[in-house]
Amino acid sequence: MTSTVSAGTSWPELADRLTQALHPLAAPIAITFLDAPSADIPAFDSAMPAPTPDGRTGRVAAGCVFWMHATDRTFTTAPADHANCSVGSYTHGLLSLEEAATNTDVAALVESGWVSPEAFPTIPAVSTRPVSIAYGPLAETRVDPSVILLRVNAQGLMVLTDALPELRIEGKPQCHIVALAKEQGEVAASVGCALSRARTGMRPDEMTVAIPGGRLASVVEAVVRAASVDTIVAKYAADDARRFALSA
Repeated sequence: MTSTVSAGTSWPELADRLTQALHPLAAPIAITFLDAPSADIPAFDSAMPAPTPDGRTGRVAAGCVFWMHATDRTFTTAPADHANCSVGSYTHGLLSLEEAATNTDVAALVESGWVSPEAFPTIPAVSTRPVSIAYGPLAETRVDPSVILLRVNAQGLMVLTDALPELRIEGKPQCHIVALAKEQGEVAASVGCALSRARTGMRPDEMTVAIPGGRLASVVEAVVRAASVDTIVAKYAADDARRFALSA
């Protein structure tokens, strides 16, 4: 494996502090890109359905679906497990741009106008093809994660923008924020995309945030401070608003 848990880093503590400050809609998850197989983390083992005419299939409909399973357990995935979604396979470094562009799902997205042929090459992607990708609850991670992914509502995003003025707010495809966090070291949020929402079943009010693993401790400190200030301000505003309720 490429990574072990760093001495002095308490991922369970960071996960707990992040949860207490942001109240995410699901437990924070760790995403770790590995350059060697992991014998001590079980593989995701759902059966693959029959392939499409162009050969696409995978363990799940798209790599973002692994985010949903990862709140419950830790597992590893192989590149082929992600292969039903060419967009996600590209953003995660599992397919080249040329390979992804030849598949029928990308052709359907281009034909619909969802993405243009000119825009597709500008979508951020992981630069090195991983041997496997591990997913699981941040509090249980056995290796230092590459990226931490959160599912938050508008209030959680409000706290994050207070804490991190440099926070990037992105759109489609939702999965490219993982590449932004891993490759560029940026904290990035996504308002989501129709492709991912349909495949994951994410609620309409859910948004995602990707945090580089190496920055999590400093991000947590900033988020805790911002949440504390917001609590003070909210109490002041609520107390002040009672005058109007009494006089109504």
